[in-house]
Amino acid sequence: MAWDFSTEPEFEAKLAWMRDFVRDEIFPLETLAEEFRSPEGRELYGRMTEPLKQQVRDQGLWASHLPPELGGGGFGQVKLGLMHEILGQSPLAPRIFGNNAPDSGNAELLSIGGTDYQKTTWMEPLLAGEIRSCFSMTEPGAGADPTMLTTQAERDGDEWVINGHKWFSSNASVADILIVMVKTNLDPDASPYRSFSMIVVPTDTPGVNILRDVPTMGEPDHKTGEPGGHAEIIYDNVRVPFDNLVGGEEGIGQGFALAQKRLGPGRIHHAMRWLGQSSRAFDLLCERALTRETKGSLLAEKQMIQDWIAQSYADRQAARLLTLHAAWTMDKLHAEGRHYSDARLEIGVIKFWGAKVLHDVIDRAIQIHGSLGYTTDLPLESMYRAARAARIYDGPDEVHKVTVARQVLKNYKASDPSIDHVPTRRAEALDRYADYLDELAINS
Repeated sequence: MAWDFSTEPEFEAKLAWMRDFVRDEIFPLETLAEEFRSPEGRELYGRMTEPLKQQVRDQGLWASHLPPELGGGGFGQVKLGLMHEILGQSPLAPRIFGNNAPDSGNAELLSIGGTDYQKTTWMEPLLAGEIRSCFSMTEPGAGADPTMLTTQAERDGDEWVINGHKWFSSNASVADILIVMVKTNLDPDASPYRSFSMIVVPTDTPGVNILRDVPTMGEPDHKTGEPGGHAEIIYDNVRVPFDNLVGGEEGIGQGFALAQKRLGPGRIHHAMRWLGQSSRAFDLLCERALTRETKGSLLAEKQMIQDWIAQSYADRQAARLLTLHAAWTMDKLHAEGRHYSDARLEIGVIKFWGAKVLHDVIDRAIQIHGSLGYTTDLPLESMYRAARAARIYDGPDEVHKVTVARQVLKNYKASDPSIDHVPTRRAEALDRYADYLDELAINS
């Protein structure tokens, strides 16, 4: 199979348009974030960005992660990765392009596993930007190990009754619907991987108690009801129709399978967005090196700074190639009709490596700017706080490292003595080439 590091001219033209658009139209909006925090400000922001969204639609780039039949571009994971690298430069860009989390993943989830009713009722309004959504999975006592989730849904005639305590449900306080991971098979002997399902719960359903948005390191001053929050929720005898279970009758017990279909592509997009974010930090690192003088010369002439630049460049290139290779692998699997889970090795690597690179490049950029980098006069301090979450979202680094190690070790087996034990190999070589060695002995 051929390897190609280029894109066709037509698609490269789209990427070039995106680069200019994000820099010229979206970057300036970041500086007005404080003005957009009030309800009135958010309404104003919506009016200001609607013309930008229309420009994206005119370019055929709206909700590009979806297949063409759902209004997307059908680009595949490699091209989507290249696009997300550009969008990742600004936290505002994904929403303006119609592929912001968690709405993009939830719409994709409903497109893959939803019934016709669910697609019409919730997926299509999500794609149109008419409603917002939340993926409510994590619990205070269950994060890295989702088999420990305790929120339950019991069937009562034509309804599900949901009870449980969720935590870090992103976007819940501004969402219209919650997609809730629940335990539907309460048999203690049942396989945990076939015991969970997903149910769509309108946020205004009685018994849905959104306690608060939990302030985070990334947004310590976040107020409940602002976009981008992470909510704590109590589900208290919440009743929804049976048909709200994602996939209907066939969706019972398919929660984990659906989650993997949702999270696999999402990790590609996360990793490429991290590269976009780190590119801004890298640009600031290099700019500062060529601007600031100390001890009689530019910082760019100091070997330690040169080390930071070289290491950051190498780290980012490695992360980029790993991520695009993972995307290429997923496109190949899709073409062969295989499941994305067969790329768990490639996906696991980019998750922990991309998060590390994001942190390290931003950290070096802050360091070279000294006190300026620590202030809010540059975006580096907010980027640094937000970057820490990359090692937690979509599974902590440690879980992904375990996955990678297990997949790698499948290609090996124990051997005693070692396969490279020299005395053993020499004995085998003496036996294999005995005739030649005998001839050497006779001639000598």
